[in-house]
Parts: sequence; structure tokens; C-alpha cells
Amino acid sequence: MALTRKPGTAPASHQPDSRYAMWRLLLTLLIMTIGSSGMYVVAVVIPAVQAEFGIDRAQASLPYTLLMIGFAAGGMLMGRLADRFGIMWPLLGGSIALGLGYVACSMATGIATFIVAQAVLVGMLGSAAAFAPLVADTSLWFERRRGIAVGICASGNYIAGAIWPPIVQHFVDTAGWRQAYLGMGIFCGVTMFSLALLMRARPPAVAAAARPAAAEATSAVSASLRPFGFSLGTAQALLCVASTACCVAMAMPQVHIVAYCTDLGFGAARGAQMLSLMLACGIVSRVVSGFICDRIGGLRTLMLGSALQGLALLLFLPVDGLVPLFVVSALFGLFQGGIVPSYAIIVREYFPPAEVGARVGTVLMFTMLGMALGGWMSGKVFDLTGSYHSAFIAGIAWNLLNMGIAFTLWWRVGRRPPSSTPRTAASSP
Repeated sequence: MALTRKPGTAPASHQPDSRYAMWRLLLTLLIMTIGSSGMYVVAVVIPAVQAEFGIDRAQASLPYTLLMIGFAAGGMLMGRLADRFGIMWPLLGGSIALGLGYVACSMATGIATFIVAQAVLVGMLGSAAAFAPLVADTSLWFERRRGIAVGICASGNYIAGAIWPPIVQHFVDTAGWRQAYLGMGIFCGVTMFSLALLMRARPPAVAAAARPAAAEATSAVSASLRPFGFSLGTAQALLCVASTACCVAMAMPQVHIVAYCTDLGFGAARGAQMLSLMLACGIVSRVVSGFICDRIGGLRTLMLGSALQGLALLLFLPVDGLVPLFVVSALFGLFQGGIVPSYAIIVREYFPPAEVGARVGTVLMFTMLGMALGGWMSGKVFDLTGSYHSAFIAGIAWNLLNMGIAFTLWWRVGRRPPSSTPRTAASSP
């Protein structure tokens, strides 16, 4: 039978929750940590780039903004490619694009070429391959431990944020930002490409659905699915709105905590320490939320995380002391870290397995857009009011929208007979 197995399909020993699945999770964590570097490196080099090109801070910030937009759009594209060809090919292409993007940035002659390399090569075609598609792929390799597996996988994004900035800053200080980018291009391109070659096998559920004998039955099952009692398109749209709302709220502290500390007189260094603490607690949150998700499901985990995030935003309102701000920042990181991975679990539970890559990529694209919108909106509210107090209140309002959608979906699932719940059909291999 092994001789007749189609290329790209998983052998019989590669089953969900198997030893191979655990090994694959380790590879996924390494690839995401390397591939997600693009989200954080550009923030480190902004002062150096601004000085060399003779531009203002707003222009120097454009590469990050457009990189995130490219990252968001690329997640959906790479998810579709992973659904069709398997995760290995988008990762191979992403590793080449990421390496070339860093090298192109190191040779940029002006801010325009630097922005194009960041947005297209590093963001849309590079780092995007190492986030949403990997989260979706991981959700397909686990059944009993799906929540914790997705949480560990998604932690790679925060781990990248913890380890890459100080490494890059060291080389910027000692060799210059161009040499730092060149080194990143060589290292990330080669290592990510090598690791991607080990990700050839496709998840059993997707491999089974791709066989000609099962294709017609799979299409019929997909057409009959009504997640939460809605059509597939409506259910997807609601998740996209919810993911946007929660991340608009999430962006308020993450994007502006350094500026907030500066306004309070504590200095940017203290704000950077708070942000680092917040992200470190986010790593813990993603792993712990994974354990919780395995016990109560994706929807309930989303509701819990959203409620706790709203509580943390409320706690920011009366606090203006240094130590209390550190405490609240840590709590915010612990409360919000598991929200984004819960969307991947929800998609895996209620949508067809063969469409998980594209649908997870789409939902996570809206989380990125929510972060971008929230960062800008909070700054705009500050400009209009002269205080972050109103920005925190606006974040709480967006968070309530997310909670309302999550509760509505949970309520509709509870009203439906167990036999008609799409979760069973969607989870079947």
C-alpha cells in the first residue's frame, strides 16, 4: 500500500495526536518563531532608517504599517495555497520571499524601496506563510489535545517578539542596520527553508477528503453544514467581525503602553519593560488557554478570554502608578493571549477540514486589521481628547461587541439539537 500512496498524503502511522504529530508541532513552533521575525525586526530599525534616509517619524513608521497590512492579506492567500497543495509549499515559498525581502531591505536606496520590500516580500509573501497556515495545519493534526497544540503553535509569534528585537538591536549597534538585515535574510531564509522540507505530509482528514472517491461526499457534507445555524459565509463573516472587534480593543494597551507611560512621566524605558512583560505573559496565556480550550471548547474559551480582556481594560482606567501599571499590564497579557488561537479552534470545530487553511487565514487576517485599526484609532482618540482615558473606554466598547457575538454563537449552538451540530461532521476524518 505504501507504494501506491499519493505524493503529499500522510502514511498510516501519521495520525492525529501521534508521536509524529508532536514532532511536527515542535517543527511548527521553530518555523513560526523564525518566520514571525519580520513583524518585529522593522520596529527595531526605525530610528536608524529614519536617520539614514532623512525622513520624519511618520514616514519611518510606514514600513511597519504596510508590512502588517501585507501580513494580513498574505495569511488568507497562503491559507488557500496550503489547503490546495499542503503546508510545505507555501512555507518553502515564504522562506525564499522572507530571505530575499531582508536582503532587499539591506540594499534599499530610499524609503520607497524599503517599504515595498517590507510589505510585499517580508510581510505578504514571507512572514504570512509562517502564521495563519501553520495554526490551521496544527489544528488538523490534533483531536484530543487540539487546544494546547494550537496554543503552543501560536506562542511562536510571541516568542519571536521576545527573542528577535534584542538580537537585531545588538547587530544594529555593532554592525549597522543594513548588515543586520543581510544576516537575517541569510539565516532566516536557509533555516526556514530547511525546516519546511520536513513538513511534506498532509493531515489525514485533508488527505482523505482529497481522494476522488471521497471528494463528492465531502462536497455534500460541506454544503449541508450550517455552523451555529448560519450559512458558511454568514458564520465566517460573524467570526471576522468578532476578531476585528477583539483586536481593536487588544491594540490599545499593546500599541500605546510605551507612549502612555511616557505621558505619565515614567519614561519610554519603563513602557518598553511593561510591553515585554505583557508579551511574556501572553505566551503563558496561549499555553494555558489551550488547556482550557481542550476542556470547554473554542467558543467558551473565546467568551472567557473576551470577558477577562474587558476586565483588564477596565482596570487600566483608575491606575496611574508605576507598580499598579506593571501589575495590570501583566494581567492584560495573561487574559488576552488565548483569544486569537481560539478562533482557529472554532473554525476547526465548525467548518469543513478541507477549508480550514483559507478560513483560519481569513479570520486571522481580520485580527491583524483589527490591531492596525485599533492602534490608529487609539492615537486618534488621544489627539482629539488629549488623554488615553477615552481610548480605553472605546476599547471596552469594541470588546463588548466581540463578547456579544461570541455569546450569540454560543447561545445558538446550545439551542440546536446535538445531532444537527456541524462540529461532529466537521471533525470527522
